[in-house]
Amino acid sequence: MKKWTDLRRPAIVILVLALAIGIGARIWWHSRSKPKLIFSTADVKRGDLIATISATGTIEPVEVVDVGAQVAGLIRSFGKDKKGNTIDYGSIVEEGTILAKIDESVYAADLALAKAQLEKDKAGELSAAANLEQMKAKLAMDEANWVRAQALSRRNLLAQADYDSSKANYEIARTNVSVGEAALAQAKASIVQAQAMLDKAQRNLDFCTIKSPVKGVIIDRRVNIGQTVVASFNAPSLFLIAKDLTKMQIWVAVNEADVGRIVPGTPVTFTCDAFPGKKFNGTVGKVRLNATMTQNVVMYTVEVNTENAQNVLLPYLTANVRFVVGRESNAFLVPNAALRWSPSSLAQVSPGARSLISTDPKQSAPGGGSKLPEQGTGPNERLGIIWIKDSEFVRPVEVKVGISDGTNTAVSADALREGQEVITGEIAESAQAITQSPFVPQIRRR
Repeated sequence: MKKWTDLRRPAIVILVLALAIGIGARIWWHSRSKPKLIFSTADVKRGDLIATISATGTIEPVEVVDVGAQVAGLIRSFGKDKKGNTIDYGSIVEEGTILAKIDESVYAADLALAKAQLEKDKAGELSAAANLEQMKAKLAMDEANWVRAQALSRRNLLAQADYDSSKANYEIARTNVSVGEAALAQAKASIVQAQAMLDKAQRNLDFCTIKSPVKGVIIDRRVNIGQTVVASFNAPSLFLIAKDLTKMQIWVAVNEADVGRIVPGTPVTFTCDAFPGKKFNGTVGKVRLNATMTQNVVMYTVEVNTENAQNVLLPYLTANVRFVVGRESNAFLVPNAALRWSPSSLAQVSPGARSLISTDPKQSAPGGGSKLPEQGTGPNERLGIIWIKDSEFVRPVEVKVGISDGTNTAVSADALREGQEVITGEIAESAQAITQSPFVPQIRRR
């Protein structure tokens, strides 16, 4: 019996050792298989930052005059520009330069008819004046006869019939003078009317010659020789003249979410696809208040003024505009992702900083951890949290958040130093990708 007991003891010891080795190997394997978190970091840098708002606009002349036709007719010819060339796109014209001529035969005939009518009415005035003089002379004679008839009647030397006839002739003559005066006034009014018709006919004839009302450049010619223009309720547009192409505007459509940061005087830089690699400058002139809505998006038109002394910019080019709404010089710059990241567990936080972390559920981090409360001391001051790598842990740093260019953000804090590593994210690395389990059979291949 004793011999059997002596033999069992080594077997039990071997069994216990084997079991312990197996449990240890299993624990080691699980610890190696558990995903490890690796932080993605970026260095805190010093530099200059410019915050911009990007938008697209169209280059427009500052002042454009639309020259139309006030009479209907056939386009007979075009005028000449300063260089003696026929008016066309890009022609430089002076004020009063003849742009085009419309067939004037109909309007010349109307003018001749109006002149004839005026001469006729003037003759009518002379006739009415002569008739009035005759009537006045007749009145004077009848008035004298009436006076004599009254004297003879008082002496009973005139028959009653002759007395009544003299009286009637006098009254008729006086009435005829009034009629003659009215006829003369009517003749004078006819002359005024005829003169107005003559002026109108002359004006219509003058309208057949289209002249430039301003000094400028033809940027659009909308008619050809032989084309008939019809002027009814609206004057047809023939030419578009830009008064001054050395000063241009950009009409930029800006989203309502960004328009609040754009004010008159805001500096602007823009580029055009027609001039790759070239950058132009301008300033905001005004923000128009008549907003438009496209697919439930409210857009405001912002006018940007720019100089074009070399006449490089052409009307109606598309401009890629950047409004400079903020600048920071020699500031600490961190990636925007650093302000959004927070630890996924409290175990990642440095032990010395865990007491600073809020346990309020309302302030818990999105990843399941906790963060410092964000609050500002000024009305426009915004605070944020970035996490600095501290050996195998991370610790929070409260910073004042400045402007952003969409990639980096300017921040400031007393505890911040250039070159510090800020956490921008984390990735999980599986130990299985590094070490294979020793208990998995190895397949040998030739």
